[in-house]
Amino acid sequence: MDAYRIAPEEPNEYAEIYELVRVAFETAEHADGDEHDYVNQLRESPRYIPQLALTAKTGDEIIGHIMLTRTLITRPQGIADALLLSPICVSLACRNKGVGLVLIKASLEAATELGFGAVFLIGEPGYYSRAGFRPVAEFGITDLGDVPGHYVQGMELIPGYLGKRGGTIKIC
Repeated sequence: MDAYRIAPEEPNEYAEIYELVRVAFETAEHADGDEHDYVNQLRESPRYIPQLALTAKTGDEIIGHIMLTRTLITRPQGIADALLLSPICVSLACRNKGVGLVLIKASLEAATELGFGAVFLIGEPGYYSRAGFRPVAEFGITDLGDVPGHYVQGMELIPGYLGKRGGTIKIC
């Protein structure tokens, strides 16, 4: 595969990203079928952070996309900011070539630079553990959704941000 570059999404790319997400999730093992619409909804919400919506490109073609958006952890001591990684996708032709992990690492670096302390996601533990994600139970965090616990994962961007202080999140 040719070299690719990672950059924040641009408004003139939204239609191409919409189609990439739609096609990518048609073949996903776990999908709701509306992930492409979800991306548009996130952009219109106060959760959207333009610097954390990234594309992977080869030439002028977008081959991957990732979004990190704001979420909250509710703790006994109060509310804490965090991020949700969702969705991430790679074009069918470029899967299994490391593009997804590069997008994840680039988004985590950008989030760290912006001062965020933690990121959460729902996904396959075998895949996301390669990027450093761990079950949220290890941080004393509980997800209020109905997803089996081992799929709900988190990562500290600031060491000790999550600790074992407990708290709840609602990812879905």
